[in-house]
Amino acid sequence: MTRCREPAGHAAARLRGMADAQLFPGFAVRRIRTAGADIHCVVGGHGPPLLMLHGFPQTHAMWHRIAPMLAQRFTVVCPDLRGYGDSSRPPTTPDHAPYSKRALAADMVEVMQALGHPRFALVGHDRGARVAHRLARDHAGHVTQLALLDICPTASMYAATDFEFAKAYYHWFFLIQPFDLPERLIGADPRYYVHRLLAGWGNAGLDVFDPIALREYERCFEAPGAIHAMCEDYRAAASIDLAHDRDDGARIACPLLVLWGAHGVVARLFDPLAEWSAVANDVRGEAFPAGHYLAEEVPDATFAALAAFLATR
Repeated sequence: MTRCREPAGHAAARLRGMADAQLFPGFAVRRIRTAGADIHCVVGGHGPPLLMLHGFPQTHAMWHRIAPMLAQRFTVVCPDLRGYGDSSRPPTTPDHAPYSKRALAADMVEVMQALGHPRFALVGHDRGARVAHRLARDHAGHVTQLALLDICPTASMYAATDFEFAKAYYHWFFLIQPFDLPERLIGADPRYYVHRLLAGWGNAGLDVFDPIALREYERCFEAPGAIHAMCEDYRAAASIDLAHDRDDGARIACPLLVLWGAHGVVARLFDPLAEWSAVANDVRGEAFPAGHYLAEEVPDATFAALAAFLATR
């Protein structure tokens, strides 16, 4: 008897559904069309709205250890950024504008409006924190509070580039190389590359990641067009995003919480509180005994800090 092979799209949808159900029990799965992309997200809980944005090379799955706890107090929305996870990957342009933080931030405002939340608290990690930073500047009236995990402002980090920074952040300079050099090299063994990134930036290797979440990172990183879209994110950061940063005027006015890993690269090369105090009015924060992936390495401490900060609205 011949066994029918499941279509690739159906298989991906089945795996995605299983992962979301296991990692985010009780959350609803939504797909929301914005002006520039289709955004996959999970939504759960009751209370004031809270938008949580993931980083590279991850997906919304990175929040699985703290989003269900936060959902006991908030309506939590965890999307995949444009180009990442199971969100769409629109065509790019020579100036990389479709993958600028401005474009990704606009997606998120549209998502929250579609869900009925014109104002919301905002948490971002890594690339998601850079989108959150841009969102708080471009759409200040929509953001009640802002929490940024393990980053400093993109412009100040590039401006401080030296030998140590270039060694630690080599991927910032590798991923921005013209199409299709990084795409071809990473595409030769994408699972190796995503494992290398996750293990290298954390504080406990791959063991810190839940196996279901890790499979999601692998699946989505290997999806058609994913590597190119993520490279476009970094190419935008080194070009059009810097132009947008230069145009910024007013300081960030909403309360800002900054969290970072004491054993990570950000802590070794920068002073996060000083860097953010240079562009925001109301900054507080602390370091945790972790590497880069706070929400998965030290979820209890990350949850406690976020819950206390968000309760002050």
